[in-house]
Amino acid sequence: MDWSVEIGTNLWAFPRGVRRTGQAGPDSAEWTSKYGSVVASGYDISTTDGVNEAGLVTNLLWLAESQYPANAGDRPAVSLALWAQYLLDNFATVSDAVTALTATPLRVVTAEVPGQERLATVHLALSDAGGDSAIIEYIDGEQVIHHGRQYQVMTNSPIFDKQLAITEYWDEIGGTVMLPGTNRAADRFVRASFYVNAVPKTADPLLAAAAVFSVMRNVSVPFGITTPDQPNISSTRWRTVVDHASLRYFFESALSPNTFWVELKNLDFSEGAPTLRLILGEGEKTIYAGDASGQFEPAEPFTFLAAP
Repeated sequence: MDWSVEIGTNLWAFPRGVRRTGQAGPDSAEWTSKYGSVVASGYDISTTDGVNEAGLVTNLLWLAESQYPANAGDRPAVSLALWAQYLLDNFATVSDAVTALTATPLRVVTAEVPGQERLATVHLALSDAGGDSAIIEYIDGEQVIHHGRQYQVMTNSPIFDKQLAITEYWDEIGGTVMLPGTNRAADRFVRASFYVNAVPKTADPLLAAAAVFSVMRNVSVPFGITTPDQPNISSTRWRTVVDHASLRYFFESALSPNTFWVELKNLDFSEGAPTLRLILGEGEKTIYAGDASGQFEPAEPFTFLAAP
């Protein structure tokens, strides 16, 4: 998660059976969550990242080129703040989610970023315990889905089609000869695409998580860096890694010396169970170590930001 200012992230555990609406006006989707989930919030008004108890993972990242659908009255509406949560609540696999979204695309509705007077524009990655993945974008008001386990990396601008074309060029040069080294999203996309396939593949879940973290650190933006002429390049605030099969959610803040994790199997996601929160503190720098699932505490669920 790269962001220019403090984003106020906490971790939340939501049970099954929660009734929600899309918070986007009279055409809002309505649903009851089928799956419990652990999520990282943004400003405690949105789900930005998370995993559900079936092993489906969602991740949101900024995409300046995003343009969401106009209201034609023919699609269920969902506030951008609930987009990721909608998927975590309703689907167990990427294939199930893609099938549903293809049959009935959502009308995702954006709103202003708190304190920044600009509309939020993001795209979304999905992955699951079977190794499947998808990237979902809204380009010129239309939903675009790239579905397949070959889509392993998502950064920021440009749109995914152009990222793939840039990476194809660098594939011909070869990552052991030269890789682009700036903090631009396109360069980080190329480096991540090379390294994620260069690190050893292993059945050891801890070694696998360590390998992925090492790739992510390589493509993170140094903390505190400023590029005034490129406001979409921001400091990396935190990193997450998910072991989909073991249902283990790792979290690492740029301001904390420790990586900790949450064992979802130690949490109660049954219908009627309380919402739980793990407070990370200003700058996500509260220090946890090892499995932090036992340190979640009951809390009133946050209110998702409604879109106008």
